[in-house]
Amino acid sequence: MQARLLIDGALVNGANTIDVINPATGKSFATAARADETQALAAIAAAKRAFAGWAALSFKERAAKVSELAEAIEARKDQFARLLTEEVGKPLVEAGFEVAETVDALRFFAKQDLAPKVLHDDEEELIVEQRYPQGVVAAITPWNFPLALLSYKIGAALVAGNSVISKPAPTTPLTTLLLGEIAADIFPAGVFQTLVDQNDLGPLLTSHPDIAHVSFTGSTPTGKKVLASAADTLKRFTLELGGNDAAIVLDDIDIETMAPKIFFAAFINAGQVCFATKRVYAPRAMVDELAAALAKLANEAVVGDGLEQGTTIGPIQNKMQYDKVLGFIQSAKDEGGTFLAGGEAIEGDGYFIRPTIVTGLSHGARLVREEQFGPVLPILPYDSIDEAVQWANEMEYGLGGIIWTGDVERGAEVASRIQTGTIWVNRHLVLPKDVPFGGAKQSGIGVQNGIEGIEDFTQRRVLNVKKTI
Repeated sequence: MQARLLIDGALVNGANTIDVINPATGKSFATAARADETQALAAIAAAKRAFAGWAALSFKERAAKVSELAEAIEARKDQFARLLTEEVGKPLVEAGFEVAETVDALRFFAKQDLAPKVLHDDEEELIVEQRYPQGVVAAITPWNFPLALLSYKIGAALVAGNSVISKPAPTTPLTTLLLGEIAADIFPAGVFQTLVDQNDLGPLLTSHPDIAHVSFTGSTPTGKKVLASAADTLKRFTLELGGNDAAIVLDDIDIETMAPKIFFAAFINAGQVCFATKRVYAPRAMVDELAAALAKLANEAVVGDGLEQGTTIGPIQNKMQYDKVLGFIQSAKDEGGTFLAGGEAIEGDGYFIRPTIVTGLSHGARLVREEQFGPVLPILPYDSIDEAVQWANEMEYGLGGIIWTGDVERGAEVASRIQTGTIWVNRHLVLPKDVPFGGAKQSGIGVQNGIEGIEDFTQRRVLNVKKTI
């Protein structure tokens, strides 16, 4: 039986089907419905019809439905976690964290409000900033965190009064379709819908005149295509794109204490995280010791099926990305890199690559300059803080980064020189729901989370009243 689409309040089979591959085995384990253009157009029409009624509800009424969705997901958290592991590959513990993050995000948005803001109020005038929903939102999500990243979009968009069409990555459709199955019993027909494609319906969604906002998370090259497609109708858009996050290690750290934290920041979800550390800059005198410590951790990591107890690093999610990461490893070998750990695939049917630590590369090496999005980490030396900051900033990306230090004030000073949307000191992936995040440079436009993330799905209207006639 195929996992079904949610279109106009009904769970339906697709015009076609798509096989879903478990990356730990390289084999199909489920079948999902695949929509065609006719079904996509039907979903757009249903979302447009549903919008007026949904927008007419109070914020509190809409929030209650979003809260109900959070409760329903939590009630089936074990099912969601297992499904995440099967389709993404991440260890079951990490999958559980993603489900919890999804529930927390939806609950956060359900507790917010978009009350009008009085800007001026005196004897002469009343000026009030109001917010109203934009219309139909296309929420396009990637394969690394298909559930959590969707929750940031739908939680904010739905409470703001928009209707939403969700399109997951074709390699990880199942958790989104399961969410749609639950949502069918909660939301009015057309308010939330799910479409699965083979990367062929995106241009329709991003260019259609009845789509008011495109919220996209994915690679920078694809994000540029989304932006171009949305231009003709001047859609609103949110783009959370790629990153090449730098970690700068200061000379005052204790390597034994910090190495596990640096390793985790680089290799969580097998390095398939937009905010993952993708290059490390360390003082020249510390590079060898730090690299050796990270290599030891890499060799101790348990790479395997995420469903197996004790696994700490799962497979690469799909064959295309697997081949791409192996290409990065080969380029590092060709460019003279020294491999202290990993550097090879693991034989078998799954898409497994050993966590890899590389030194000896130049700052112009491909592995340093491009986003590898996998378990391969280059360690590079610097001779001054100014040099490290310059190298961190010279890339076209600007999503996140980390400063590792024993002196918090010094770390904050260095962090304040990094050109990114988020920069951490001595921590990673701490993204409070009430704090917006977004990318600088080619890492994105717009923000998610916080009240600002909700406002991103609204239109500002300024009511300007002269009190005297």
